[in-house]
Amino acid sequence: MKTYSIGEAAKLINVTAHTLRFYDKLGLLPNLRKNSVGLRRFTEEDVHWLFILQCLKETGLQLKDIKKYIDLAQKGEETLQERLEMFQQQKVRIERQIADLQRNIEKIDFKVRYYEEALKSGEANVYKNNKKLAEDKKRLFKIKA
Repeated sequence: MKTYSIGEAAKLINVTAHTLRFYDKLGLLPNLRKNSVGLRRFTEEDVHWLFILQCLKETGLQLKDIKKYIDLAQKGEETLQERLEMFQQQKVRIERQIADLQRNIEKIDFKVRYYEEALKSGEANVYKNNKKLAEDKKRLFKIKA
């Protein structure tokens, strides 16, 4: 069975060896084994856990919640429903974040168009000559009372 050193495993998931040691100390790598001289050795299954752990972390799940997921997974099949619900809730949070980011990119795109138009015309008040830009400003920066 192929195993990976801490450096190799860290490189595979694009984190530092220090991060992996920290995860291990927190109990986020429950099945991790050490060799005869005490060095951590990562199996393919451990690396799979790391990919999931990093995915959850990068999508905003707190380490304490990741630990809860790992604890549930360690309990086995009796926790399948809870784990499914965790991932469903995380998916909803991520979809909300994506929608928020999409709205923000529209505002950034607007400002890019605004500055390009201002530079082209030589004046900052480009709205009087660019109705589309004026309409986009109203739509994107509408104040909600």
